[in-house]
Amino acid sequence: MKRIITSISTIIALALPAFAFASNWAIDPDHSNVGFKVRHLMVSNVYGNFGKHTGTVEINDNDITKSRIEVSIDTNSINTNVQKRDEHLRSADFFDVAKFPTMTFVSTKVARVGTDKLKVTGNLTLHGVTKQVVLDVEGLSKESKDPWGNIRRGATATTKINRKDFGLVWNKVLETGGIAVGEEVTISLEIEMIKK
Repeated sequence: MKRIITSISTIIALALPAFAFASNWAIDPDHSNVGFKVRHLMVSNVYGNFGKHTGTVEINDNDITKSRIEVSIDTNSINTNVQKRDEHLRSADFFDVAKFPTMTFVSTKVARVGTDKLKVTGNLTLHGVTKQVVLDVEGLSKESKDPWGNIRRGATATTKINRKDFGLVWNKVLETGGIAVGEEVTISLEIEMIKK
């Protein structure tokens, strides 16, 4: 019996280093931004963001590749600072928020590509379609305590998607050639997290 207990203790001791540096974080929506830009009329970019989002991040500093991310975004919270355009984006022509009120991202793989850079692969579900996307992440900060005692970290992430891949196909052909709304969308995330 003593030998069994000793063996179990040894297994636990060996396993501890892998979990010792894992920590759970909640994305702080008040200090984070889920933004995007898309080409308009072939001449300029329109910028927007989603004001309501939640998410959790599990960071394993001992082995960053074992970290995980889950994010949920309220599509109805889209804001481009033009009410009429936002109403159109919420309609069935684009996000169809009545039918698809949320989009989600769930990571499936984290890879280190430099001392300060990661590639996070995951499944983005948007407009009822799930596709694999890769986020380029940089600037994962060290832990910092705010004036109220909360422990915080931050990071920046970017990616590009083709909106047609997710069934967002509405467009108008211009008389001068080209299209009214670009198909490539650049997504930029500024994320601040609070340790649970």
